[in-house]
Amino acid sequence: MPAVLFILSSADKSLAGKQTGWYLPELAHPYYVLTANGIDIDFAAPKGPNPVPDEGSIRDFKDEDSVKFLNDPVVKNKLATAKKLADVSAKDYDGLYIGGGHAPVMDLPNDPENNRLIGEFWTTGKPVAAVCHGPAALVNWRSEDGKSLFSGKTVTGLSNTEEAMIDGTGDVPFSLEDKLTELAKSYVKADKPFGEKVVVDGQLITGQNPASSVSIGKALLKAL
Repeated sequence: MPAVLFILSSADKSLAGKQTGWYLPELAHPYYVLTANGIDIDFAAPKGPNPVPDEGSIRDFKDEDSVKFLNDPVVKNKLATAKKLADVSAKDYDGLYIGGGHAPVMDLPNDPENNRLIGEFWTTGKPVAAVCHGPAALVNWRSEDGKSLFSGKTVTGLSNTEEAMIDGTGDVPFSLEDKLTELAKSYVKADKPFGEKVVVDGQLITGQNPASSVSIGKALLKAL
């Protein structure tokens, strides 16, 4: 059975001190797209067990899969027993997925074990998928010759307009759109804020926002 590693943040506060954590629909939707098709999923975070959810995402998203995810005993166990990144190897998985929320911007870019794992997945040609703020977790990895994995790629991620609309500009240490524009060949976004947008460029799969979380799950499934 193919297996995918979901990397979650262990952060619970944004730069401005607001509560944050993993973003509900951006875990729930890809999780059920993949598990419904026989994909095994493990959760891992820098500190391991019980990474916290973004409370705002629980308030804002009441769709069937999001509610199901919160109450799913299998999911609850996976969160309670989430692995430490230091204890994980990419050789045990066929793909990598990183959801969004402000939390992953806070701890993952500078986490050495996160960057080690990204390198293991990337250099062995396995699909790497990230949605919304999730691509922030990928920005600091470099190859032996100093190249970003975004080099030469067309990508998406949460836009500056969307960040401003959720009053989040002061919650993160850098603008994701600006960073992706700097590192990638091209940053693209949906015609309207919070419109669905997923970009597949080789083994790199990026989604723009929560509305893209089902589609990125499907794109990762196809890549697997």
